[in-house]
Amino acid sequence: MTRQLVLSVHRTVPWGAMGAAGTAGLLLAALARTGGTAEKLSLYLLRAAILAFAVGLAFLLDDPARHTTAAVPTPHPVRVALRVAVAVPAVAAWWAVALLLVPPGVRPPVGDITLEAGTAFVLAVAGAAAAVRFSEAARPGLPVAGGLLATAVLAMLFWPGRWALFVPVQDERWAAAHDRWAVVLAGAVVLGAVCAVEPVRRRIRL
Repeated sequence: MTRQLVLSVHRTVPWGAMGAAGTAGLLLAALARTGGTAEKLSLYLLRAAILAFAVGLAFLLDDPARHTTAAVPTPHPVRVALRVAVAVPAVAAWWAVALLLVPPGVRPPVGDITLEAGTAFVLAVAGAAAAVRFSEAARPGLPVAGGLLATAVLAMLFWPGRWALFVPVQDERWAAAHDRWAVVLAGAVVLGAVCAVEPVRRRIRL
């Protein structure tokens, strides 16, 4: 039964959107190998790659058959957890390749940049979970992806300097910035867990 459920979920995951976003991200990361100025921009290229793939993950909970599967006995939180579990190996593999594409000499500290990547990925999925919980949309990925992009741009432009998140490796605020990234990650995990419960409107109908 579990195997059949996992296979069913695997078929419904929007691998096309995630694959396209992942490919775009890897191309951005690979630019760090072109030498010259690109090497100096490796941190920013890797952050752009992270954002590109996070945009793809915003589509993870898209399900054209959402209203048909609402009546199945498997609870909604379990279906969400299965989608996330099915995607995790692909996300881990993508991230490993992205890191390897950046030359070791200009690669940012792996632990810290992985924290940034994990936060972006969890925020994307949490945003999708929130869209599913509070709307009837079967495919919330596009507006969530747009919101993620807009939020990232606004944060880079207007986030207060004393709470900086996007700092260069040489910046003395690097360690403190990643303490903040850890806080954001914890908040994103809580948001995702809260929003993974049965959608509001569906519960009202019952």
